[in-house]
Amino acid sequence: MPWENIKENIKTSAAESLHLYKLKQHKPWFDDECLSFLQRRKQAKMQWLQHPNQSNICNINNVRCKASRHFRNMEKEYLKAKIDGLETNSKTKNIKDLYRGITDFKKGCQPRTNTVKNEKSDLVTDSHSNLARWRNHFSQLWNVHGFNNVWQTETHTAEPLVPEPSAFQVELATEKLKSHRSPGTAQIPS
Repeated sequence: MPWENIKENIKTSAAESLHLYKLKQHKPWFDDECLSFLQRRKQAKMQWLQHPNQSNICNINNVRCKASRHFRNMEKEYLKAKIDGLETNSKTKNIKDLYRGITDFKKGCQPRTNTVKNEKSDLVTDSHSNLARWRNHFSQLWNVHGFNNVWQTETHTAEPLVPEPSAFQVELATEKLKSHRSPGTAQIPS
């Protein structure tokens, strides 16, 4: 019993200090009954891990089978209702909702990866490390110290620096051009 109190205190203090948010539910068919099946499966597994005998092995296999069957049936019912909704949208000429539903089916599960390179150019996938890296990056970006004049920066190019031509040089170059000809080597009339 004391461990449960300690565990609950740790969870509540972590939730208050880290401001945890509830994750989005990606399976809309997963309801309270599915949650009870999941809890029964976890209990059966814990019982089997604590006492690995033949009766617990049979129990965990039966519970797994029932839970999987229930999850499959719930998903089938959800998909059937969704397809019926698409069929209804098609019959009632509700094209916008029809195509929205079709694109939802096409997308399927889109895995999301949050990877960031740290200062050593190693990939970091942990969410807390990612947040720390972004926090560090933006603090370095916005808190610039040691630069007095940001506008005086050197420009490094591969081309040699050529001074701009004077007005006299431009005038001489335009006088050398032949009339009714383009300045290129193709000599195409303009």
